[in-house]
This record gives sequence, C-alpha cells and structure tokens, in this order.
Amino acid sequence: MNTSPFASPENQELLVNRYQLQKVIGKGGMGEVFLASDVLLGGTPVAIKFLSETVVNPKVQANFNREALLSAALSQKSIHIVKAYDYGVSKGGKAFYVMEYLSGKSLKELIPISLPIFLNLLRQICLGLQCAHKGITVDGQIHPLIHRDIKPANIIVIPDPMLGQLVKILDFGIAKFLNSATPNRTKGFHGTLPYCSPEQLDGGELDSRSDIYSLGVMMFEMLTGKKPWQPETNYFGAWYKVHQFEKPRAIADVNPYIEIPQQLNDLIMACLEKKPENRPQNIDKILQILANIEKSSQQQKVTNVDKKSTADFSLGSEYSEKITHSYGQLIWPKDKPTQEIVFPQLIDTQEVSLCSVWLMLPQEEIKNRAVTKRYNQFIFITSPHPMLLWLTVLYNRQLGPKWLPCYLDMQNPHNLQLVSALAANNSYPLFLFTLEPPHNCVHILNSNIAPAQRQKLKTWVKQSQQLPSSSQSQVSKKLLKQHYKQIQDQILEHLEGVA
Repeated sequence: MNTSPFASPENQELLVNRYQLQKVIGKGGMGEVFLASDVLLGGTPVAIKFLSETVVNPKVQANFNREALLSAALSQKSIHIVKAYDYGVSKGGKAFYVMEYLSGKSLKELIPISLPIFLNLLRQICLGLQCAHKGITVDGQIHPLIHRDIKPANIIVIPDPMLGQLVKILDFGIAKFLNSATPNRTKGFHGTLPYCSPEQLDGGELDSRSDIYSLGVMMFEMLTGKKPWQPETNYFGAWYKVHQFEKPRAIADVNPYIEIPQQLNDLIMACLEKKPENRPQNIDKILQILANIEKSSQQQKVTNVDKKSTADFSLGSEYSEKITHSYGQLIWPKDKPTQEIVFPQLIDTQEVSLCSVWLMLPQEEIKNRAVTKRYNQFIFITSPHPMLLWLTVLYNRQLGPKWLPCYLDMQNPHNLQLVSALAANNSYPLFLFTLEPPHNCVHILNSNIAPAQRQKLKTWVKQSQQLPSSSQSQVSKKLLKQHYKQIQDQILEHLEGVA
C-alpha cells in the first residue's frame, strides 16, 4: 500500500533520474506543483509542475515539447517570466516542466493593493507580456506566445533589493498545449472562467488582445478585490453570459473609497471591451498610458508638497495677515488634553470661516521643524458611512515624518461646515502649540490644497448631504485606517525623494 502523502507515483523515486519530489506546494485546474530538489546540482530547490493531462499520443507529446521549448526560451528573455529549466513526460505519462523555485506570494494573496503598488506591479506584468507577445525566434521564424490564462494566481511577487517587489508570470504556453491535448473539451476552451475573453470562450483564434482582456479583469480585481461581474453561478454558462453580453461594473461602485486617475479607469474599461478591435491593440499602448499616469501622479504629488519656508504663509486672501499676526493670542482649548494630539478647528473671522489644523508638540520639536515640507491628501468613502480622512504630513529629513490624520464623520453638520470652509481656500494653516506650559501657539505653517482636491471636497460635501443616515461610522473609520496604513510607505518614499 502506498502511504505517501503525494498524489504523483513518481515521488518514490527520482523523476527522470534527477529530481527528488518533496511536497505539494500548489494545486489548480492545470495540475499540481511540487517542491523538489535537483540532485545533479547538489540538491538545488526547484518547482515541478505536473500537468493534468496524460501524454501518450506521439502528436500530443510533440505539441507539448514544442510549447515547453518555446516557454523555456521565453523565460530567458524576460526577468518577469518564471525561468523554465527542463521538461519531459513521467513514466506514468504525465507531462511536467521544471522551473525556478520562488519563495514569494501569489498576487491573489495580496489583493486588493494600493495605487502606487498597483502601478509598480502592473508595469512589470506588462513588460513580461510584451516580451511574450513579440515572440521567440526559432529557425528564423518568429513565434508569438499568448498566455491564455492571465490571473492573479499565475503572478508571483517576490522581494527584490532593486525593485522592492519583483513580478514573475507563470505557465506561459501551457494553456495552449492543454487545449490542443483535449480538442473535444467544451467549446474548445481551457482557462479560468472569470478571466477568459469572449473569443476564448467561443473557442476562436486568439491573439495578444485576449491576454489584454484577461489583464483588464485582473487590473480591476487588483484595485477593488472583486471581479468586474458577479454572475449568478460559477458555471460555464453564467460566465459566458457576462463575458459576452454584460457591461462590467464601475470601479467606484464596487469599491467607493479608492481613488484612481480617470485615465487609469478608462484604460481598465477599454481592456474589458467585448470586441478585440475595441481594446488596446497591444501591450505597448498600455505601457505608454501607464507611463503617462505615473508622470501625472508624480507632478500632482509635487504640487501637494509645499517647498516654501514657514515665513511664506499665505491663504491667498486678505485674511492671511490677520491670522498671521494674531496666532500668538490663540489659546489651547480647555476641552482638549495637553498631549501630542491633532484636530481640525474652524476659525471664524468677521468676514469668513477658515479651516485650520491645531497640534501640540514639544517646544524643541517645533523649533526643529521650523523648516519642513508639507504634504496633504484627502480620502473619502461613502459606504457604509460617509467618512473623510484628512491627512497632513510634515517631513524633515533628520526628524522623519510627523503624521497628522484627522477622521471626519461627514454626516456631522459641524464637519460639513468645516470641510466646506476647507474647500473654499487654496491652503490651510497649521497652528503649533507647545506641550510645555503655558501651551501657547508659537508657530504657524501652511499647507497648499491642489485645485482638483478642492473640487473633490466640494463634491464630497454634496454627496454626504444626499446620503441616507447611517450608524456605521466606526466601520468606515476602520476601513480608512486600513487604507491609511497601506499608503504610508508610498507617501514616505515620495517625500524622501523630493527632500
């Protein structure tokens, strides 16, 4: 009786007199993946994938050898495609291929992800696809490779000292082999239903635009954590219906608290077009759009960082002088604890209401932060409760960042008034009070608000007034706190870059 925990019959002996199987590290519709050691290379760890189809027909074996050879050649051309070292057929007729062992995580385990990480990983995925779609030259002929099964489970993300996170794409060319090995399969289809293009489900001829459709589904999921559609069942018929006839859901409807550039939203929706001719026609076009998005994003961040000196305070109105000259008379509120805290405060003058941030710090830290860079960001969610995160960051290269988050319940009338005042000016003052007695305001800083952000604040105030009342403010606050933690590293990386 076989007491081995592994399903493969080859685990009791060396596979092709070279590889010792150790344990199953992955399972899927295409087969099983084993961790193994290469005894000819001193026990070097490798990953071996046994495909689900048996290979007994010489023609099928020839097809497998061809696809495996092309995939191995492709893996040597791009750092973003998992390296394939060897391939063959086991004694039991199972096709297998040997690849590098990667100690990372699948993209499926990481999503949803923040926008900066999304852009970094997506660019690498596209570079891998671009290399494959341009093809491999064999005997003077170019052979383009279509993946046919792009999905988060086939993307591995590993730590990298240069890129931070390195993307590797798995299983190139394997879906094509499996499809040719099972020609009578339903509609000639072999893939993963939620990510398949309409033409793939129809069993039609595929080109790189089919991968682009699958990439669009994955992009949507990377940002929202959900698919663009929600069919009634997971059966073929239900997925066929949504891919062929139903429009994808809007990103803002699926995940209302994420904010992405309109150009990126348009790109994702273009990738999800039903007809191949309506999608981006190649990966080059997608990479160009991503470069434009990253450039615009970088420019936007720079405008949010105030590089002026603290003496350069300006609200852009006649009220700035009055505020500047009277800040020393401000008194720390009696209802606030005398500790290092931050809160928003409405300042009423005879002419206008101004929104400000008040914070208490040790006097020495205030002195050391006399010259500091400022950054702000506003993040709003409507569901389950309208809530705004108003984030200000003070950055000094020696002291590091001072994070100043304020969470505002947008169904609170006072907060609505506060945010309306915030949107009415092109900047807001930060009043710094000493932690030591007599707790005076001894310094004032200024943080500029980008025009696009001011317009969003006005829109969010209107949205909040139209939404029904809710009792789940703490749930929304928790969601915003989670998102805040996710974006801190990216904000800090940017501030260090412009310091």
